Amino acid sequence: MASHFYDNQIRRFLIQFARIFSDWQVTKGKDPAGNDILVRVPIQYGDSSRMAQAQIANNSPSSLPSAPLISYYVSGFEYDQRRTQDPYFVDKLNVRQKTFNADTQQYEPTQAQAFTIERVMPVPYTLRLTVDFWTTNYQQKLELIEQIGILFNPSLEIQSTDNFIDWGSLSVVYQDGLTFSSRSIPQGSGNPIDIMSWKFYMPIWISGPAKVRKLGIIHKIIASIFQGTALTDMQDDHLLLGTRQKITPYGYKLLLIGNSLQILPATHIFSPSNSSTDVPINPDTQVYWSPVLGMYGQIKPGVSQIWLQNPFMDTEIVGTITFNPGDDRLLIFDIDPDTLPQNTLSPVSSVINPQNKGPDHGLPVAVNGQRYLIVEDIADSSEAWGVISAKANDIIQYSSSTGLWYVSFESNSTTTTQYVLNLTSQIQYRYADGVWVKAFEGWYDQGDYSIVI
Repeated sequence: MASHFYDNQIRRFLIQFARIFSDWQVTKGKDPAGNDILVRVPIQYGDSSRMAQAQIANNSPSSLPSAPLISYYVSGFEYDQRRTQDPYFVDKLNVRQKTFNADTQQYEPTQAQAFTIERVMPVPYTLRLTVDFWTTNYQQKLELIEQIGILFNPSLEIQSTDNFIDWGSLSVVYQDGLTFSSRSIPQGSGNPIDIMSWKFYMPIWISGPAKVRKLGIIHKIIASIFQGTALTDMQDDHLLLGTRQKITPYGYKLLLIGNSLQILPATHIFSPSNSSTDVPINPDTQVYWSPVLGMYGQIKPGVSQIWLQNPFMDTEIVGTITFNPGDDRLLIFDIDPDTLPQNTLSPVSSVINPQNKGPDHGLPVAVNGQRYLIVEDIADSSEAWGVISAKANDIIQYSSSTGLWYVSFESNSTTTTQYVLNLTSQIQYRYADGVWVKAFEGWYDQGDYSIVI
């Protein structure tokens, strides 16, 4: 036996239809200043049933209907064979909700529940309605026709609900004839209220109940929680990767050198600030990627990713991973260049100690535009560098027009973060807190990275 189902679908169409004829006004004489007196014309539903007639008569047999007044009722309801489509079609729609914060009464960017909605094909019908205009004079009737008649050229679109899942909520209203007056000649001895009847019809759909299923797939796995931004992984459902797993392993550190990622035990000691401008050396350990990643699922080469969280960047560094066929301790890390910081300074030829090297003394002959990042001071005058005074962490540049070196970047007067590329090593450096460090290469502690399978 079928369960009871009622969704007020036809009633919602009737309510929206009534709003078309709401808030119209007609004139009812003039005030002492000669201005028109406007009267709002009310609308109510009333068909030929005894209850509707009693309501119009104010529940009194001696009461006459007041005017002006608009009443409407359903005059026909027909199955529309012409609009019939595949009656066995089922449309599947995936819906993901946003998390609603009850404290702020706002939706947050994180994902809440996810559902699959199966909608069956709705049934087409034609809803016919008649609208009666009760007026006290000829002028009021003409005013209503002029105000309302221009809306239907040829039709007026209405919507029964703003629920985007309801694919039968839209419809249009067509006019289907007008009877200008209910009076006839001869009228007799009575003087009944003149009624103008206007007919309309709407092609509508009646939908059956939809089947709603809650998605039961795993869309994220949190292996552990450490510190820093790793804690937010428990709320971070706003992944562009859909239902893929995002894992934040606990107990392992990473070393990024070039395009190579090495996994290290948690007990391995390193400098968390990446303060050295020298390239780190891969330590010899016995920790391998295959057994670690195998605990979370199958890695898809070139598809699976690792996201690195750099404290000096607002966004994460993202790259795809592939196993290194020659060394299971290393992953080949193909970085998405769009996730890297942009250089803010022109590239330098090399990072040097100016007290040990100079042009044509361990370095190439000076040419115009040649730039070096120095790690030690240069005195006011130097046999190798000429007349120049520069401090450690400055960038110096050669000008062929003057034949002199000058300070292009003065580190002591800079308060903003700067990025520059070393053309010799192809390493990008970042200047912050008074020191140059590798921009993104180096050590990443446990909790400072995530694996997306």
